[in-house]
Amino acid sequence: MILIAISWIYILFTTINLGFGLDKMLNLNTKNFVITSILGLFSATILASIWAIFGRINIEFHIILLLLNVFLLLKFYNQIINVYKSFLLELQQLQKSLQIILTVISVLIILQCSSIPFVIDNESYYIQTIKWLNEYGFVKGLVNLHLFYGQTSGWHITQSVFSFSFLYKNFNDLSGFCLLLGNIFSIQKLNEYSKNDNKNYLLVGLLPLFNIFFFQFISAPSPDIPVYVFSFILFFYFLENFKNTNSETFNLIVILVLFLLYIKNTTLTFAVIPIILLGYHFSSLSKKLLKPAMLTILIAALFIIKNMIICGAPIFPSKINSFTADYAIPNVIQDFYYDQVKYYGFFVSASQYNKMTLAELFLHWLSMPKLHGLFNKISVFLILIVPFFIYKYQNKKALWILYFVMVLQLLLLGLTSPQYRFFMNFILFFSLFCFTCIFYGKNAIKYILIASLFPTCIVLFFSVNLNGFSSHKFMLKISNFSIKNIVFPYQNSKSSTPFESIQLGNLKYNSPVKNDFFWANGNGDLPCVDKQQLDYFEKYYHIIPQMRTNNLKDGFYAKDLTKNE
Repeated sequence: MILIAISWIYILFTTINLGFGLDKMLNLNTKNFVITSILGLFSATILASIWAIFGRINIEFHIILLLLNVFLLLKFYNQIINVYKSFLLELQQLQKSLQIILTVISVLIILQCSSIPFVIDNESYYIQTIKWLNEYGFVKGLVNLHLFYGQTSGWHITQSVFSFSFLYKNFNDLSGFCLLLGNIFSIQKLNEYSKNDNKNYLLVGLLPLFNIFFFQFISAPSPDIPVYVFSFILFFYFLENFKNTNSETFNLIVILVLFLLYIKNTTLTFAVIPIILLGYHFSSLSKKLLKPAMLTILIAALFIIKNMIICGAPIFPSKINSFTADYAIPNVIQDFYYDQVKYYGFFVSASQYNKMTLAELFLHWLSMPKLHGLFNKISVFLILIVPFFIYKYQNKKALWILYFVMVLQLLLLGLTSPQYRFFMNFILFFSLFCFTCIFYGKNAIKYILIASLFPTCIVLFFSVNLNGFSSHKFMLKISNFSIKNIVFPYQNSKSSTPFESIQLGNLKYNSPVKNDFFWANGNGDLPCVDKQQLDYFEKYYHIIPQMRTNNLKDGFYAKDLTKNE
């Protein structure tokens, strides 16, 4: 816990400096401390993505980052110090009850980050993806070693910066830092709501009500957390500035959308938001589009370059074969992956999926057991009732646009992989919207916020069985804080299995001896992949990964065994 707190102080220092630098470059005139830090995270992600094309994100990168920190601090010393002073003053001006709530939440977040990682994807590819970035940067054909490495997220690039792997091996908690930023932003807006009665401030101010849900993701670098947090902030700025948008606010919204897209491509529908804003305010914004356009091109280029190196194709999974490299994942494996993601979203087998009509698929998806079925029903329920709440309580064009984006998101997910976690930001936002239409008393809101802390504390300190919520044995027990982690956080992996070294052709890899599920790798030394995965693809598709050269940095290709027969 203590080590995490110390690392977050440095992360905050770095992101404020970098964020202030980006603010200066784009003339954003940002006054909010949290937004400045988010801009810093975005800047660090861009710098690290460029660096990873050529080498590892390790001590060499941090030397450059430290020099950049020093340069920015010396050049803008007084202005950066004023950013901190302004933030401390804002904290002092918070109502006492909100100060206490924010303090308690901050401590609970750090405690949760010190606990055992709970997210299942942490074991399949988060840990290993970040290790590859720290030790080699972007690696050609890495997807051939494990399919999930093709999902390397912008957030994992950011985490690889702030893992400080050359100093300590158990920092894996950037999502917790992001949630802390989100809670600070929310409490600030809730405090302002007590003065201006603006429902948009109340809406974003109630984000901490969902901490009990968010806490299950923050002891691992889940990209879902920044998606949830940044979505709320994006929606807030969109609602507040829809009628009167200046270039500074528009550029900030573009940055938030670009960051979201780089973190998770399932947020593609968010691109509609700045496009609509530009359409409504074209005359005032059209003359100042150079900087956001250049930034958009940069992020698009980094996204394509990242995918071309790791996957051998501009998009993964992709049916586009015109621009693939010789180390690209074979089409048959890519089809397998794409289909598995689709079937998993509906929790059906391939034969079941192919036999079911659209109506049958929808009803099956709606009637899934446990959390999946619950959130699927809530999604459809919100689609049906939100128009009534918008029309009756806040009949504003900006809200109708966000509702349209929500519907579009659900439709697109229905065609690919309708997992509720890809839609959760809309579920949370519009659930709060409906709630705030009815409950908006200032005193009542404070009591509700205080009450929400108790279940969060319970799941943090006491064992809770999730048998009623999940069927996956890996996720049946919530991770709790242990006093043993008061100084040092728990290791990055939930698993403590040993690893065995296996030779496959010219590839020598480390495989977990015991595993909880098919895609899991754990925290083994590079290269690490489960033997049962490679055996499966060798048996059914006659394909195995092989090293392109004797150097791991040169990556992997997929060898077709049938061509040697």
